[in-house]
Amino acid sequence: MRHRKSGRRLGRNSSHRKAMYRNMATSLLEHGRIQTTDAKAKELRKVVERLITLSKRVPPSAIDAASGDEQRNLRARRVHAVRQARKWVVDRDVLQVLFGEYSERYQDRPGGYTRITKIGRRVGDNAPMSIIELVEEPCEPKVKRAASKAEAPAPAPEVAEADAEPEEPAQPAEPAEPAADATDEGGDMDDFLADTDATDNG
Repeated sequence: MRHRKSGRRLGRNSSHRKAMYRNMATSLLEHGRIQTTDAKAKELRKVVERLITLSKRVPPSAIDAASGDEQRNLRARRVHAVRQARKWVVDRDVLQVLFGEYSERYQDRPGGYTRITKIGRRVGDNAPMSIIELVEEPCEPKVKRAASKAEAPAPAPEVAEADAEPEEPAQPAEPAEPAADATDEGGDMDDFLADTDATDNG
């Protein structure tokens, strides 16, 4: 089992494999695109993207904008980055393109500098083939916008079901009988008492 052993061997020893990556990385940075097998393209992508990220540390525009001690420090950092990239790029002209043109082109792109496109299988050994190329489209960073509650759409009104029976209109309440006047009730009571007294006297 190959636990904790990342990367593909590609049927080569380590020195042969590193030499192949150096040649392929130089060719890709020089021509912009090359054709190779799927496995080699995926391994080459790791090398090339690290080189481009290395070139972005100190772009030429930053050195031109600086002055004095700051400019000297930036130049020293750039020389160190160039020496690190020199391990993988075997052509000095390609190295200048990497730290000049590519450094400025991919300054605003946060990774993803290459694209791999599958093109079918090779005639002969039926190996899966791909084209690996450098991305040339400008990068448009996406702006994350949090949706506030005020901007949230209002919930849609509930639609009444067609099968629901229509409600009967409420019948108007009957008017209450007017209350009798207290004066009338008092007068009737006086008449009743007077009649009672007259009957007792008679």
